[in-house]
Order: sequence, then C-alpha cells, then structure tokens
Amino acid sequence: MNTDICFLTASELARRIRRKELSSSEVLEAHARQIERLNPQVNAIVTLVLDQARERARLLDETAARGEFFGPLHGLPIAHKDLTETKGIRTTYGSPIFENHVPDFSTLLVERAQQVGAITIGKTNTPEFGAGSQTFNPIFGATRNPWDLSKTCGGSSGGAAVALACGMLPLADGTDLGGSLRNPASFCSVVGFRSSPGRVPNVPSRSAWNAMNISGPMARTVQDVALFLSAIAGPDPRSPLSIHEVGSRFAEPLDRDCKGLRIGWCADFAGIPLDRRVREVIDSQRKSFESLGCVTEDARPDFSGADESFKTLRALTFYQQHHALLEPHRARMKRTVIEEIERGSRLTGPQIARAETLRSELFARVAEFMRSYDFLVLPTVQVPPFPVEQEYITEIEGIAMASYVDWMRSCYFISITALPAISVPAGFTLEGLPVGLQIVGRHQDDWGVLQIAHAFEQVSGVQRRPPLVT
Repeated sequence: MNTDICFLTASELARRIRRKELSSSEVLEAHARQIERLNPQVNAIVTLVLDQARERARLLDETAARGEFFGPLHGLPIAHKDLTETKGIRTTYGSPIFENHVPDFSTLLVERAQQVGAITIGKTNTPEFGAGSQTFNPIFGATRNPWDLSKTCGGSSGGAAVALACGMLPLADGTDLGGSLRNPASFCSVVGFRSSPGRVPNVPSRSAWNAMNISGPMARTVQDVALFLSAIAGPDPRSPLSIHEVGSRFAEPLDRDCKGLRIGWCADFAGIPLDRRVREVIDSQRKSFESLGCVTEDARPDFSGADESFKTLRALTFYQQHHALLEPHRARMKRTVIEEIERGSRLTGPQIARAETLRSELFARVAEFMRSYDFLVLPTVQVPPFPVEQEYITEIEGIAMASYVDWMRSCYFISITALPAISVPAGFTLEGLPVGLQIVGRHQDDWGVLQIAHAFEQVSGVQRRPPLVT
C-alpha cells in the first residue's frame, strides 16, 4: 500500500489530499519508508530533514481539516537539488569547500514551492558545482541508476531523477545549463523540462542576465511537470529575464488535438555521433507521433557555431561564479571545474564577442527554420547510461570526444538557442537501459511543448517503474 502511494502521480496525490482521502502525514510517511528502503542502494537523497518535514505535514493536515489548503502542491513531499539554496538546510554544491554550509536564505523556486504547500524533505545529489553529466562528488559519492545499479544516472540533477524513478519523491527540481534536467531524465526514464529562460526566475543570481542556466521541474509524468511549473513559474521584478506570464496557466489540462502538427525529425541532428542503440529506440517512436496525426519530416537544422559559442559562454559562467574559490581551494576542487574556471580567465573580449555573435546568428537561423515546423524531435542524449565508475564518455561509435562535455551536444546545442525542451521516456535498449526523446519548441512556447509531450506520453507505452522497486 505504501509503495502504491509512492507511485501515484503528484496530481493524483494532490487530489486525494484535497478530498481528504489521504493526509499529508500519510503521504510523507509512505515516501519516508521508501527512502529508507531504497536510498541506501542508489544514494539519491543526500540530506534528510524528516523531523522538520513531519512538523510541516502536521501543520498542513490541521489547515486541511479546516478546509484550508495552501495551494496546488499542498502536502506533496519534495527534495531540492544540492545546488539550490535552502534556508536552514545544508547545501553543499557537491563540493568539500561547502561540506557544512547552511544558507540563511532560500531561492525563489524553493520559496514558491513551499508557499503553495510543498513539504521539503531534503536535498538530492549532484556533481561538484553541477559540472558534468555524471552525478558523483567527494562528499556523498556516486548516485546509481535504478534501472541498472552498475550504471550512472547522468546529471547534474541525477539525485532528483533517481529519487523520482524510485518513488521516493513525486516531484523534484533541478537546474539545466547544458542538459542537467534532460540528461538524467533520459537516463532514468522520467521527465525533465528545460523551460524558457525567465519562465522560472533565478532569484537570487550572480549572473542575472545569463540565459543559459535555468531552474525547472522534474517528475514521472508530463502532467506532473506542468503542475509543478504552475507553482514555480511567473514573473519576479528581481529577474531581468523574467517572463511576464503567470504560472497558473500550466495547471490547465494539457489535452490537444495534434492532427496536422509538423514535426522536424532530427535523427541525424547537427552531424553529431549517435550510439546506434539510442537511434533504434528513437526511430521506433516516430510512428507514435504519426499515430497522433502529426506530420513528421526528416529535418537538418544548421547548428554551426553552437559548440564554440556554448563552450566559451560556459567557461565565462564558471569563471564568474567560482573564480574566487580557485586560489584558496584549488586542492579541493575537481579537475574539470578548475579547467573551466581557468579557461574562463583566459577569454578575451573578442572571443566573448564572437561567442555572442555566433549565438545570435544561431538563434536567427533556428527561428527561421522552425517557421516550417511546430516542434523538433531528437535524442535527448547521444548514448545510453554508461558505467558509474566512468567519469564521462570519450568516444561514440568510434568517434573520439574532444572534451568531457562533447557527448552532451544533443542537449547543449539546444541550450544555446534558449528554446524550451523536454525529455520524455522513449523506451529501452536491448540491455534494458532507458532512452529519452527530446522535444524542442518554438521561442517561449513552453505550453505547446508540454502539450505535445503529454500527447506522446499517452501513446508511447513506455514502462515507468524500474525493477529495483518491484
């Protein structure tokens, strides 16, 4: 019965709590037992505050008894990524430098979730400073994939994806610069949504004008991602990129007639290498879109310049955010983090200007290209999950990767365009490893992306519960 509660959708849990068929305390305790049972095997949740959560659940039950509800997330347990500041709860950023760091503030995302009834139960694992799509760090170790414990869960929101897949949480948040919401969603057969920059304002932020790094929702279903987004989206005057549209519209039903929608099918996206096992799974789902009445057409948008632009601006971001730590703490920092900061320190004005020009040209080309298509469909990740001991992929189908992030180009090429993109489960390799499919929408068409993803989810027939939890 407890496991059944843990695998109800967040939307259904919220309905049952509102109808008083379940209490917030019952929901919390079911998830606490699931964490106790499974977390030692996967290492997804790294800080727990159950006493605080239980007190919060009691308060929510008292208000519910009076017929009063905080909002759409009333009584739903949530854990926040360990890059995301939570007032009074340890936030380490996966770094030994901050092993005992307890912030005196929460980010806007955390505040908004709590204001509408979410119950914070702890923090989810992440690589050091979110660098790399493989979740491990010197404080907590590696997070394992529940579909195969010998494999990585991806990253950098890896702990969040695993906790969702295991039924330890109904909702989780993550961040995404180069794929950190989408990559682990793909590797764990859950849903991760990189919304448009400014949809969920980054407050506070030391890089408020940065359109690449976003925070957003993860869940087991698209409808639950939309529910969570309805609570955390919306304008804020402290964010210059803030989109002036209220979040509540994402609580509306996602149903849509997809007949006639034009899908740009990017099986050979940008000429980047793709593991044949991933290709087979993605190609098998083309018929699902066609069964919805969509028109699919092979598409090859021009993403030239994306790699150079992303890598330059990523290094600039690492320098801006972490350079002050380098001199006093170099011996305690991961090699790839040091390399990014140092690369950022060597950037010249002309190099940064070129990166911005390339990004502008890319956006213009892709926006023009998408006048012919409602959505693009492509693989979320170029490879299936790989061994947890392997830090990153060095070659795909015999083609060497030039850096530790090159195997993530299917994600970060989309990041640089600032277009909304979602990863939804597409199926499994013959070895039983999850593969995600990425749907990319037009500029700020977050609603449309959620609708088509929801429609695909209804016809795709993908299994959602890993063998570990059965």
